[in-house]
Amino acid sequence: MRRTIARACVVVAALAVLGAAWAHGPTRQKVRESIEIDAPQAKVWAVIGNFQDMSWLAGVTKTEGEKGNEIGATRRLTLGPGATVDEELYKYEPEMMSYSYRITAVDVKVLPVTNYSSTLTVSPAPDGKSKLEWAGAFYRGFPNNDPPPELSDEAAVKAVSGLYKAGLEALKKKIESGT
Repeated sequence: MRRTIARACVVVAALAVLGAAWAHGPTRQKVRESIEIDAPQAKVWAVIGNFQDMSWLAGVTKTEGEKGNEIGATRRLTLGPGATVDEELYKYEPEMMSYSYRITAVDVKVLPVTNYSSTLTVSPAPDGKSKLEWAGAFYRGFPNNDPPPELSDEAAVKAVSGLYKAGLEALKKKIESGT
């Protein structure tokens, strides 16, 4: 009798694990992009280090914010078509040339993500150059199972990766050309 009960308990536990796996919703996605810029770290940091100024990112037409680079500072990015993204600074380390922020409000039609956080870091590269890394973690824009294609994990990763690559390329061009 005890063996039968023990076997039944094992079967129930296994089914619970499988059921939990099948019922699993979205998983946290991560994107990390970097670029080498032919400029010293200080010059790159001078362009990106002010949380209140995201004018270097293509598509941003206006940045408004409060509290400068203090923890808890906020900014609102206005994009070309009038959409907005609200963000909050939660880590700022100028001595490490790094800061981290999270999106507090965005329409998933603008960026198909939820629970997004990101870090920008400038580090040294060979020959006096700099490496700028932009790393983010987020969930897809649709919180339940069976998302529509435009709110899937793949769509979220593609959108964030594309944003990072385009932003880093534009920043490289801006800094290296001196504009």
